[in-house]
Amino acid sequence: MISNEKNITIIGAGFTGLSSAYYLLKKGFHVEIFESAPFIGGQASTINLSGFEIERGYHHLFTGDTNIIDLMNDLGLQNTLKWHPSSVGIFDGEKLFSFQSPIDLIKFDKIPLFDRLRLGLITLFLKYKKKWKSLESFTASDWIRGRAGKNVYDQIWGPLLRGKFGDYSEEIGMPWFWGKIQTRFGSRKRFSQEVLGYPDGSFKIILDTLSKKIQSLGGVIYKNSPVKKIYFNDQKELKIKYIENNISQKTKNTNVVLSTVPSFEMLKICDFPDEYKVKLESSKYLGASVFIMELKESLTPYYWLNIADKNSPFLGVIEQSNLLSHNYYKNKHFLYLTNYLDRNDWRYKLEESELLNIYCDYLKKINVNFNKDWILDYTYNKISAAQPIIGKNYGEIIPEIITPLKGVFLANTTQIYPEDRGTNYSVKMSQKVVDLIDKHFRDLESL
Repeated sequence: MISNEKNITIIGAGFTGLSSAYYLLKKGFHVEIFESAPFIGGQASTINLSGFEIERGYHHLFTGDTNIIDLMNDLGLQNTLKWHPSSVGIFDGEKLFSFQSPIDLIKFDKIPLFDRLRLGLITLFLKYKKKWKSLESFTASDWIRGRAGKNVYDQIWGPLLRGKFGDYSEEIGMPWFWGKIQTRFGSRKRFSQEVLGYPDGSFKIILDTLSKKIQSLGGVIYKNSPVKKIYFNDQKELKIKYIENNISQKTKNTNVVLSTVPSFEMLKICDFPDEYKVKLESSKYLGASVFIMELKESLTPYYWLNIADKNSPFLGVIEQSNLLSHNYYKNKHFLYLTNYLDRNDWRYKLEESELLNIYCDYLKKINVNFNKDWILDYTYNKISAAQPIIGKNYGEIIPEIITPLKGVFLANTTQIYPEDRGTNYSVKMSQKVVDLIDKHFRDLESL
């Protein structure tokens, strides 16, 4: 019988919240999840386009994503994960380049051959560098300019950093860049082609299976039920206020709260001592603007097209149907046009029809045959906290998972470091926080 003294409230039903709930339930805790949206999974959740489930934000797995792969195995989904050859290109504003192999690098004539060789050597150096602490005091821009040279920065990595982080590009810490190189090249064997994982049936099958397992283990998931306050009453009991079904306000007692919301949302729902509050306030995010389109034709030959052009209105083109076989999508063509934006950026505020027209004008530069009639269907969504801004010496300002308030834990994307946010690292974080919550209860029992 489950003890009433081991009640855990989880705020947020993304991958961190759901996987934490699953692992906690397996340990015998009682778990309830409160999600403000009408669906679970966050940006890994799917929409239906032309009969196919497509993630709200592009998702794939790398061969080194062992945490989520282990979770899938534990859920009995090991046979659904398939590995696909990836393809990467770069568009400089005028021309498409393949960017997948050493030969492609040699052919990239936008920079002198000497600089291309430096680029290759620096990339290899970062690939094999396993200790990243020495990089913390550098910004990515300063480190790249100093080691790879101005040409490499100005023509390749600089535009990509600007596209990803906008006005914050010069502030990004080198460990973030190191983590990106590690992840991308971790899905290659030496100089072979990158392979990426994708579950047959989309990430929806992972989320649906997790949801069923959570409920079969006694967990409860409340959708459309945002938590408005975490607090202690006069008897020092931990409580939450929430809006059930977006209609009626309710309160409930709990022993532990695990919040997975962004730091700025955490500040709104819980009062912390000043030192911890400063760390939460130091957490900055970029929002995201994402078009998901079904096209009549394929736009490019690549799955992942980086845009190395400062005049581009968007960061990149991810052509989902170029990763999976033509049979998977029955010869339909799906792609993402993605942007990470400051929430005050004009593109973030623009009406979607106006933004779409601007994007379509630029797509004609990438493929001269493209016209707006190619778009058979599309959907558009914005996310307020899509990408944390990881500056230099970032480790000094990360808010601790164990907050100063007894029984209150925080696990969000600002605490994933030096790796970048993603489903694998969400699952990895959930395993860490579950161990901390388990220790919290064991320490209480030993008193």
